[in-house]
Amino acid sequence: MRVKTSVMNTDQEKEWVAIAQKDPQAFKCLYDHYFARLYSYVSYRVGRVQDTEDLVAETFLKAIEGIESFRWQHENSFAAWLFRIARNLISNFYRQKKRWESVPLDELPTLQTSSLLPDDVVLQKEKFQSLRRLISTLTPRQQEIITLRFFGGLRNQEIAEVLGIDERTVAAHLCRGLETAHRKYINEFVGTEERNSNER
Repeated sequence: MRVKTSVMNTDQEKEWVAIAQKDPQAFKCLYDHYFARLYSYVSYRVGRVQDTEDLVAETFLKAIEGIESFRWQHENSFAAWLFRIARNLISNFYRQKKRWESVPLDELPTLQTSSLLPDDVVLQKEKFQSLRRLISTLTPRQQEIITLRFFGGLRNQEIAEVLGIDERTVAAHLCRGLETAHRKYINEFVGTEERNSNER
């Protein structure tokens, strides 16, 4: 799937939120601005392209339905509000499925924004699959924070608001999660390459 990210500063975002609260048709600018980030975040949490598309669509639908009641808390609170909706839907999704599952390569999304050759699409999906599997070995809290930070593009303050925890707690989990992921990456991928090299 090719996605396009729009550019919008905080003042413009506040203006479009105010307009969308009176006219739901105006939500399209907010949709365009957040679609790529939200799609990337959801895809790393659930994997399968059909599930990702369903959850992203449901997130935006709930946002449109609830935008009249949205109130600004700080300059980035709309992003936190939107991603909290997505996070709650993902939590419900996993409560129903009961477990994390590996997704076949052909059912994974393509996140590249430019045209890819077929071989490049397969390579990108393999990287996506490996990274998603690596993230799944972390604690649930670390998984949430890392995907919100690096795939949802949220700042620590926004993540804290999404998860209802202290910003320092976010930073601590992020640091520990990245250290653990890096260590596992070295052991799994670099170690495998070295073993294969020695066997030749």
